[in-house]
Amino acid sequence: MNDWPEGWSDSDRGNRYGGGSANAQPESPRVMRQVRRGPAAPPQGAGVPPQPSYVNGQGHGDYTNAQNTGYDSGYSSGEVYGGGGDSGGPGGLGTRAPRPAPNWRRRIKWTAITVLTVLVVTSVGTYFWADGKLNREVDLSKVIDRPEAGEGTNYLIVGSDSREGMSAEEKKELHTGSAEGKRTDSMMILHTGSNGDTLISLPRDSDVEIPTFVGSESGKTYKGTGRHVKLNAAYAEDGPELLVRTVEFNTGLRIDHYVEIGFAGFANIVDSVGGVEIDIPQDIKDTKSGADFKKGKQTLNGEEALAFVRTRYALAGSDLDRTKNQQKFLAALANQVATPGTVLNPFKLYPTMSAGLDTLIVDKDMGLYDLGSMFFAMKGVNSGDGKSMNMPISGSTGGNLVWDKAKVKTLVSQLKNDEKVTVSGN
Repeated sequence: MNDWPEGWSDSDRGNRYGGGSANAQPESPRVMRQVRRGPAAPPQGAGVPPQPSYVNGQGHGDYTNAQNTGYDSGYSSGEVYGGGGDSGGPGGLGTRAPRPAPNWRRRIKWTAITVLTVLVVTSVGTYFWADGKLNREVDLSKVIDRPEAGEGTNYLIVGSDSREGMSAEEKKELHTGSAEGKRTDSMMILHTGSNGDTLISLPRDSDVEIPTFVGSESGKTYKGTGRHVKLNAAYAEDGPELLVRTVEFNTGLRIDHYVEIGFAGFANIVDSVGGVEIDIPQDIKDTKSGADFKKGKQTLNGEEALAFVRTRYALAGSDLDRTKNQQKFLAALANQVATPGTVLNPFKLYPTMSAGLDTLIVDKDMGLYDLGSMFFAMKGVNSGDGKSMNMPISGSTGGNLVWDKAKVKTLVSQLKNDEKVTVSGN
C-alpha cells in the first residue's frame, strides 16, 4: 500500500536528500565533507582515501570502504549529531552550574562598614556645622586677678533680657517690653565634678562689690572704690566680662566657661523640642510677665515658659522664688533636649540645635563638648543625681540680698575641692 499522498510514489523519492532504499538495512549516516574527528590526519605523502560520490544519491554504501582504507568519517552507525550531553540543551552544553550560596558574613561586614562610614561622616559634618554656629563673643582673658582653678568645671549661666532681633510684635507677644540695652534676669553657677553636680542660683538682687576691672571695650583699668550694687548691675555696666570678674571677686570661685541666652532664643528652644513638661506648685497670675497658670503638671510652649521663668511679683519670695522656678525649668528643659526622642530624631535635633546655637553667646574657649557636658549635668540635677540651691542669704540691706559669708566660704571650698556639697541655701 502506498502511504504517500496521491500522485506520489516511492520512486519519486529517489533523487531527494534523505531518500532511502527499499532495502531492509538502514541507510548509512551522511558523511560530511571536510570534517575530521578522531585520529590525526595521515602523514604527509600518504594517499587520501577516495571520497564517496553523492551524485544522484549514490555513495551511501561507501561507509565500509572508508573503514577499510583507514579514513575516519567521524560518525558511527546510530550516532546522533550533538548527542551524548548531560542535558537536552543545544550542542550538549550541559546544565548551568548552580548559583553559589550568598556569603552573608561578607554582606554583613560591608553593610556594617557602610553604615559606620555614613554615621561618622554625618557626625563629623554635624559637629563642624554646629561648632561654626557658636557665638564665641566673651573673652575671659580680659578678666584680671582671677582665683586659682579648682577641681571640676564651673559654668556661669546667664539669662539676659536682650530684645535684640525681636520685632515689635514679638516683644508684645512675649511681654518683654522695649527697654534698650541688656540686663540679666537670671544667673547661675553650675559645678560639674566627680562628686555630683551642683546648680547654684545667684539672685539678681544680691549685694556685691564692684572690684577693679579692665573695660571690655575700652581696655582701660577702672579702680575699685568699694562700691556696692546689685549683681545684675555689673552685667549692665560692662557686660559678661565684668559680671565674671564680680562673681569671682565676691566668691573666690574661678569661672571656667560662660553661657548666655536671650529671651527669643529661650522661647525658640522650648518650641523646637515641642514644649517642656513641668509641675507648677501653685496658681500663678502675673500681668507683668504674662504668666497665667494653674497648679499641676502641664506642658509649656516657648511663650508660656518665658513668662514662667520671669515671674517674681506674683511669688511670695519674689526673686528667691523666681530663681527656684528658673532652676526647675532649665533642668527640665535640659532633660527634654537630652532625651533619645530629640537626640536621635534629626527632625527635632537640628531645629533644636539651630535654635539654641543661633542665640547662645559663649566664651572663646567653649567647645561643643563643654556645652554638651553642661546640658547633661543639668539633666542629672533634674533627675536627682545632683543638687540645686540658692546662694545662702543672711539678710538684706537697702533692698539688696546679703550673702551668708560663712556658708559661702564653706560652699566655695567644697566646690573647689570637688567635694560633696553639704551647705544649704535659701
